[in-house]
Amino acid sequence: MKIGMVCPYTWAVPGGVQQHVRDLAEALIELGHIVSVISPADEDTPLPDYVVSAGRAVPVPYNGSVARLAFGFLSASRVRRWVKEGNFDVLHVHEPAAPSLSLLACWVASGPIVATVHTANLRSRWMHAAEGALQPAMEKINGRIAVSEAARTTLVEHLGGDAVLIPNGVATRRYAVAEPLPGWPGPGGAIGFLGRMDEHRKGLAILLKAFETLGNERDQLRLLIAGPGDPDDVLERVPAPLRDRVVLLGQVSEQDKVRMLHSVDVFCAPNTGGESFGIVLAEAMAAGAPIVASDLDAFRPVLRGGKAGELFAAGDPDDLARAARLLLDDPDRRAVLSAAAMQAVSAYDWTVVARDVLSVYETVVLGTTAVAVAR
Repeated sequence: MKIGMVCPYTWAVPGGVQQHVRDLAEALIELGHIVSVISPADEDTPLPDYVVSAGRAVPVPYNGSVARLAFGFLSASRVRRWVKEGNFDVLHVHEPAAPSLSLLACWVASGPIVATVHTANLRSRWMHAAEGALQPAMEKINGRIAVSEAARTTLVEHLGGDAVLIPNGVATRRYAVAEPLPGWPGPGGAIGFLGRMDEHRKGLAILLKAFETLGNERDQLRLLIAGPGDPDDVLERVPAPLRDRVVLLGQVSEQDKVRMLHSVDVFCAPNTGGESFGIVLAEAMAAGAPIVASDLDAFRPVLRGGKAGELFAAGDPDDLARAARLLLDDPDRRAVLSAAAMQAVSAYDWTVVARDVLSVYETVVLGTTAVAVAR
């Protein structure tokens, strides 16, 4: 099958949607399909052979974050040319309601279209304001996928219709085995965080507050943080006596991300909201990291209601400290959660998820062909 895939966010900045698009494309290529991806990308961004640049991205506030999108005459022209020259059997757009390439692709395409909705945002001002412009594009979509119940609810509330529920995927083999970073986790225990340090909804501020409590109780406990952001801003929020026990890696490579997950006794996802699935949880689960996570609607099913990770009240640093304390003090409990997580995450492996997505493609293509023949 010849598949065109549209990524709305810049390829240069790591993110859940970009990673989903990349991993799905590579899983489909491994299964023998021909895949081309179009994405915003600056001129100096290294791109895989299967990715085509639609031009430079512009930062735009979107879904509680700052998304780097591409929308304009140049982008529209490149998308139109890519769709025409690609002659795809199916076009797969991600986040079709975002003001970026996926929406442009829906406007210009005439063949079978599948859309995946990742966003869980029930109060989207953009969706409400752009409803008139979105509707014609949404009506051209033949098959819809939501990565979670939260994303499905967003789709139904704002765009109507329904969607097949297919979760985010994770390349479990990539995370299963890795050497810890030198000197980690250490004799006093280590807690890990992975995400944008300067994005409020990722919850680093909650974790820092909990670490203040735990660090004062445990004189060798350390905190390992990976992700983009201002390290000075983070350290200023940590009491001076604890600062030398907070290690900031910055933005890390895929290889070092896996090593980081194998370097901690407890991995923490303190997100405060706006999440539709929790790919960071699936990655930590694949690495076998014992997890403490906010009890968000998006996180709870991924962690099997607490059977594959310890849950705490979202936004509550005291409850986070309680949950982390339980795991730090109980290696047997950590081992149980680690085993449960690795078993649970097998359902999200790309070997499973990619075939489910292919089933949607096949249904849409057959349905579109049948309609064309009937006419």
